[in-house]
Amino acid sequence: MKRILCNAAMLATGAVMLAAPALAAPVAEAAEAAVVAAEAAPAVPNPGNNGFMMTATVLVLLMILPGLALFYGGLTRSKNMLSTMTQIGAAASLAMLVWVMWGYGLAFGPEGNEYISWGKFFLAGVTPDSTAATFTDEVISEYIFISFQMTFAAITVALVLGSVVERMKFAATMVFTLVWLTIVYFPIAHMVWEARGVFFVMGALDFAGGTVVHINAGVSALVAAYILGKRKGYPTEPMMPHSLTLTMVGTGLLWVGWFGFNAGSALEANGSAALAMINTFVATAAGGLFWMLTERAMGHKASALGFCSGVIAGLVAVTPAAGNSGPFGAILLGAVASVICYFFVSKVKAKFGYDDALDAFGIHGVGGIVGAIGTGIVFSPALGGPGGEDFDMGAQLVTQVTAVAATIAIAAVGTAIAMYIAKAITGLRVDEESEVNGLDISEHGERAYN
Repeated sequence: MKRILCNAAMLATGAVMLAAPALAAPVAEAAEAAVVAAEAAPAVPNPGNNGFMMTATVLVLLMILPGLALFYGGLTRSKNMLSTMTQIGAAASLAMLVWVMWGYGLAFGPEGNEYISWGKFFLAGVTPDSTAATFTDEVISEYIFISFQMTFAAITVALVLGSVVERMKFAATMVFTLVWLTIVYFPIAHMVWEARGVFFVMGALDFAGGTVVHINAGVSALVAAYILGKRKGYPTEPMMPHSLTLTMVGTGLLWVGWFGFNAGSALEANGSAALAMINTFVATAAGGLFWMLTERAMGHKASALGFCSGVIAGLVAVTPAAGNSGPFGAILLGAVASVICYFFVSKVKAKFGYDDALDAFGIHGVGGIVGAIGTGIVFSPALGGPGGEDFDMGAQLVTQVTAVAATIAIAAVGTAIAMYIAKAITGLRVDEESEVNGLDISEHGERAYN
């Protein structure tokens, strides 16, 4: 809008000078004043970008309900289907309320330092006319930016719960959600994505949440699983997914919603969003296929569960690289992450004996680490990435590893604190009888199936 006003003023000045030279001086002064006024005028959100970001925000919500709820729910035993879905929906809902009360202020508030921000608590001062900056000279409506970032907080804490299903009290998940978001998610979101944040200033690349969402959630899931302990009968009793059909439906919804997650992180409907879009297609496709190829190479049949797991691994790996990689770099990330995640889920987990029930760490944590570090490689213009001619891969890798290591440490310590606070207030585990009967009945008084 500013550029349009300035150009119009200059064109009008030129026209008058040609038509009436005597009027040139006063008209030129008026035009200069119009240019100054236009430059001083507040930026106005582009309606197209606003509409794009509204769509992206709703797509991320689709990832949570019904996407993640069906994906996780199908992987549990039938007696815990509703419990799993209810924990995800309730935790996400609580995250949304906490976000508008103090989360947004702690992550993106107007005051602060490299580790945390503050201000705008309870959205004080935010109005329908407020704007938030994008990565160019454009702006979007601040309420849209708040809503978009709110969905990221909501899905991240829901991802953590995948490791503790079938044995954790519903009340405990709510206390954990409240504490974990406050001491883990909000500070990390600030450090990575806010302009004053320590990792942002350092130059760490995280387009849509490799550190903030996936490493954060995956490491937290592992720590929570260790503190909570194994499910009764694990690993000697069979605990097969009760409905891979629902898991496949959830996988599809997650893939569709992930376009809002990745492309929306450009904050504008521009070329960066387009790059994130195609990368989300091809990295995911590579992830799904390479997981099944790995199954075949290990002497097993290519499975539907393997395809779904590979799809998520590819999505996780490309998240930090969505706008920071060329399409073939994204394919490489999706393929490599899928193979590595396969071995963590099938081999490493069994060796160490932790009960990460739905492989939140094995896929999100490990895939996030591969993607975050790998972004420092695929950003290179030699590999088709958008890095400039002065790109230093070695220096960028050091930065990426530093951000990853710090995120792991913060997530691990913060999760332990949140779990023990929940234990002190509500207790963590249901009793043995409730676990045997299933949490659908013991915690919610309902059954998924009659």
